Amino acid sequence: MEMARPPVSSNPRTVEEIFKDFSGRRAALIRALTSDVDEFYGFCDPEKENLCLYGHANGRWEVAPPAEEVPPEIPEPALGINFARDGMQRRDWLSLVAVHSDSWLISVAFFFGARLNANERYQCYSIAVPSEFGIKQSSYVGLENRMYPSGRWFWLLKIFPFSSISLFGC
Repeated sequence: MEMARPPVSSNPRTVEEIFKDFSGRRAALIRALTSDVDEFYGFCDPEKENLCLYGHANGRWEVAPPAEEVPPEIPEPALGINFARDGMQRRDWLSLVAVHSDSWLISVAFFFGARLNANERYQCYSIAVPSEFGIKQSSYVGLENRMYPSGRWFWLLKIFPFSSISLFGC
C-alpha cells in the first residue's frame, strides 16, 4: 500500500483529470489483486466488520469499512468483501472482488463525468476498458478496442440510450 504516484485532484472536472483519477485508482486495485494479493487477502478477515476495497487516485489501495458520512463523497465500492472470503475458493473470491472493483471504478468515473458534455462523456466511457476482471483473468483488451464501444459494454448503450446521467451521450 505504498505511494505510487503524486496526488491527483480529488474532484476531477476534465476528461484528463478523470482519466488520471481513474488510472490511479485502477493501478491501485490491480496491485491489490495481483502483486499485493497476499497482503490484501490478510486484511480481509471475515471476523471484522463490513470491509471495502478502495483504490485511491494516488495509486494506493486500502481495505477499510465504508465511509461514515451519508451520503458519501463518491460512490462506495462493494460492501462486505471479507464475508465471502473463506466460503469460496481463493481464485473465485478474488475474481468476485475484481468484478465488483470494475463496477466501482466505472461508477466513480461516471460520477465525475456527469457534468461533462456528450463528447467528453464518450471519451470517459472509452477509458473504462480493460476491466479489473479481465486483467485478473489475463484477458487483456487491445488499445484498438478502447476507441469504440464493443463487446461487454456495448449493450449498455442499447439499454440506457436516453439516460440523463449516462456517460455515453446518446
